[in-house]
Amino acid sequence: MADAPAIIICDDEAGLRDSVAEYLADRGLDVRCAEGAATLRELLAERSADLVVLDIAMPGEDGLSIARALRAQSDIGIVILSAAGGVLDRVVGLEVGADDYIAKPVELRELLARLRAVLRRRRARLDAPLPARSPQPEPPASRRIRMGRAWLDLEARRLTGAAGQEIPLGPSEFALLRAFAERPGRVLTRDALLELAHPRGDAHLDRSIDVRIARIRRKLEAVPGRPEIIRTIRGAGYVFDPAAG
Repeated sequence: MADAPAIIICDDEAGLRDSVAEYLADRGLDVRCAEGAATLRELLAERSADLVVLDIAMPGEDGLSIARALRAQSDIGIVILSAAGGVLDRVVGLEVGADDYIAKPVELRELLARLRAVLRRRRARLDAPLPARSPQPEPPASRRIRMGRAWLDLEARRLTGAAGQEIPLGPSEFALLRAFAERPGRVLTRDALLELAHPRGDAHLDRSIDVRIARIRRKLEAVPGRPEIIRTIRGAGYVFDPAAG
């Protein structure tokens, strides 16, 4: 199966691991199995993979830690397959770098379809041509945006307070703030924010936007319960007011 997508199933539950592997292999995928982080790393050292399917609750290093480490090292496809299927579980999984999050139990046909979707997106990214360089690029516009009493530096990916102190931002929080900073005064729906700030996310996780905005408001707003900088437009979405604060 030299040309088949290479997939590793990492799950400490042998019965599930073997049944998923058998189903995928029967449909033309190059499948290997690992019962935990150590075996997974050994398999990757032997031969690279296109995608890893990870359980979360495993002895030793858990799936979230593995996903975070893999994403820091490469653009390998990562799909979390876990019995923890709540919205916050999914949000955390996507934020550490997973391309998709699937709750157990899952119908194997759906699992195959979603793995193939991740593989297609990964292939599209790898095949995308590099942007053409302009021989005489225009000077960049200011990349430092005022947000109330704080400043967002889009180049440095930093948020600083009025006294110059750095305000910690997670990757998904920065992505949301950048989406707002580049579209001041525009009402952005949850769907639009999912596309702009988490293109690998699950379309059903629109409430994850609310969770992240609530965290951002605690860092930006003078009174988080009465937001002025990022306001809710009932029935429509959210809007960033650059003049607020």
